[in-house]
Amino acid sequence: MMVRVLAFAMYADEALSFGKGLSSEDEPDLWRKDLTGAIELWIEVGLPDEKRIRRACGRARQVVVLTYGGRVADMWWQQNGSALQRNDNLTVINLPAEDSRALATLAERGMALQITLQDGELWLIVDGENIRIVPEIRLAPRQR
Repeated sequence: MMVRVLAFAMYADEALSFGKGLSSEDEPDLWRKDLTGAIELWIEVGLPDEKRIRRACGRARQVVVLTYGGRVADMWWQQNGSALQRNDNLTVINLPAEDSRALATLAERGMALQITLQDGELWLIVDGENIRIVPEIRLAPRQR
């Protein structure tokens, strides 16, 4: 849950909304559509199947995969990285294991969360506790 909230903060926009995610194959965890209903941004959180990502890249202008999980995320990247590099509109971002663990410790009912994004770093403040998150960009879209 906290990684989805972090993804929401990273791509904050008044049109960004949570999708059905795991309960629907046709919707991502987060997405942004334009006024015509075309998908501008498709965000997956976790370790999605390469086929799902490829399908998303065909449907959306921009696709972002936000991975986490330490060694498991590294293994996922080793297995899928070369195939994913074929997608011109894909960004893959990894949260280091210690950052995702720190995020998990913040989760609590009724929390007041403040997030600042600057120069690719995120600062989270919950109940006076500060956490710095530095996402690792594994794949960025090719420049046209």
